[in-house]
Amino acid sequence: MRLYSKTTTISKLMKLTLLTSLLVCASFGFAQSASTQTPSQSSAALATVQAKPEDVNSIEAILAATYDVISGPAGKQRDWDRFRSLFYPGARLIPTGKRPNEQEVKARVLSPEDYIERSAPFLEKEGFFERGVSNKIEHYGNIAHVFSTYESRHKGDDAQPFQRGINSFQLVNDGKRWWVMTILWQGETPENPIPAEYLKGK
Repeated sequence: MRLYSKTTTISKLMKLTLLTSLLVCASFGFAQSASTQTPSQSSAALATVQAKPEDVNSIEAILAATYDVISGPAGKQRDWDRFRSLFYPGARLIPTGKRPNEQEVKARVLSPEDYIERSAPFLEKEGFFERGVSNKIEHYGNIAHVFSTYESRHKGDDAQPFQRGINSFQLVNDGKRWWVMTILWQGETPENPIPAEYLKGK
């Protein structure tokens, strides 16, 4: 979820991608070790958190809530219970990208709890603001897919984002509300710019 200027070196780019692995901070990179929490524990934690109705009553609302909950200035603790409330039990967050000095693109599958564990310290220390600047929504029945182009900043009033990318959301509606089932994302790089069709409305 972010953008790099033309003067950003590939090395710095990869460090940012690794550091920011967050839904909001674009990337939440490839986190270190796997979580010791079991899927059943993660699902139970999600199931006990009630969502705000206004966060989950539409596709647009749950997208906005996802970006909003991970965003904030340095020193501000995020509302991680609100974050948990957006995700369906068993949901996954999957950052993709290349490690330094490697050519192969890899993906790391995280639970919402994994994401919180790995992203919270960075987001709350460095400051992180992410927003969707263009959403391409496909919707059928109780399922939806959104290609959401994002921009990431360290401060809300930064003139330029430090990263852009695309978050691929899969959503499901259980008849009462929308849930995030999967977020798969990749940050923009000089050799892989975001296509114009995913920047419409910017």
